Amino acid sequence: MLKPDLVYDPTDPAVRRDPFPLYRRLRDDDPVHWSPVLKSWIVTRYHDIKSVALDPDVSADRLADFYKALPSPTQKVLAEVVRYLSLWVSFRDPPEHRRLRRLMSGAINPKMVQNLRPAVETIVDDLACRLKPGEEIDVISDFAMPLPATVIMDMLGVPREHMREIKHWSDELALFIGSARGVPDKYERARDGMRQIASLFRTLLAQRRAEPRDDLLSSLIAARDEDESLSEDELVAACILVLFGGHETTTNLIGNAVLMMLEHPGQRERLAADPGLIDSAVEEFLRYDGPSNSLCRMVAVDHEIAGKPMRRGDRIFAMLNAGNRDERAFAEPDRLDIGRDPNRHLTFGQGAHFCIGAPLARLEGSLAINALLARFPNMKLTGLEPEWRDAMIMRGMHSLRVRL
Repeated sequence: MLKPDLVYDPTDPAVRRDPFPLYRRLRDDDPVHWSPVLKSWIVTRYHDIKSVALDPDVSADRLADFYKALPSPTQKVLAEVVRYLSLWVSFRDPPEHRRLRRLMSGAINPKMVQNLRPAVETIVDDLACRLKPGEEIDVISDFAMPLPATVIMDMLGVPREHMREIKHWSDELALFIGSARGVPDKYERARDGMRQIASLFRTLLAQRRAEPRDDLLSSLIAARDEDESLSEDELVAACILVLFGGHETTTNLIGNAVLMMLEHPGQRERLAADPGLIDSAVEEFLRYDGPSNSLCRMVAVDHEIAGKPMRRGDRIFAMLNAGNRDERAFAEPDRLDIGRDPNRHLTFGQGAHFCIGAPLARLEGSLAINALLARFPNMKLTGLEPEWRDAMIMRGMHSLRVRL
């Protein structure tokens, strides 16, 4: 019989700060766990998580049933949010998923990312040059957020002067997408954020149709697949997905990596002495305390996972960060090792839904972390506790105070 205190509750401040001891207990004692708090299944073992990600009996569309079950007034509040989110490739199943992915991949691909490298290097250098040795900064707001946000905005062709308002709108939307639990007005705030972002992109798309440029907006408009193209709503949705996913994940990657380096000085010194380890180090940062805490799926067909009955309509949270610390898949999983090989972490997903932005996140993470190490070898924590975000899907901090 399970111990009564073995319950996954993401609202617990201790769990939000450090979920890994609880993840270990769940892996050992209840790897497919029913959370009465979330009314969802919590899957914590590496191979079970991979199975969920690749399982044809589960669906990426976790919006339709959720939206239908809401009371009519709440549906009205969320109508515009669901209108666009339902068109995100990450919420679609085949065959629509394949179609959207093919069209987006024509514009977003590894070659495009490599062509962006000089621009990313310049942005990293510009941001790092604003920071001065000895000063106290918030790593998140002063570096980890502006870097990917600037890269994504430049890539899309969004004027940089919109940075502050876009960040605000994105934070409002994240309350819904990230599954924040403790914010009572998150639906209204997500609606307002979505309206503003969608309006901005509709204006920019109209401008690009009249006058195409060398940017991602124009490439998405021009994308064709067997004479098919993205509809107006699909274009807006794709732009919002690129903007949101492209900066939220990388902000969390950089912020979490800085904290890991400061809490593991031996590994930090190892990387400083051998910057060529950066690619391996980024993979380990993604594994050890990655920016994506979980992926959410809905059961589409009755079946079992590890002997537990999954009923149609049940919600599953496959805890990526729990699987990345599974001793059944990794030797000494609770040890940070920037030279770890092999390192087949789960952070960017599996199969058809593997993150389309993974190459860009890896590039930005590697350049940003090496730049901070090179410029600020004496960086240290100020003693203030990092402020972790209230989120089920994402794993990151609101603030991380350091002295450079």
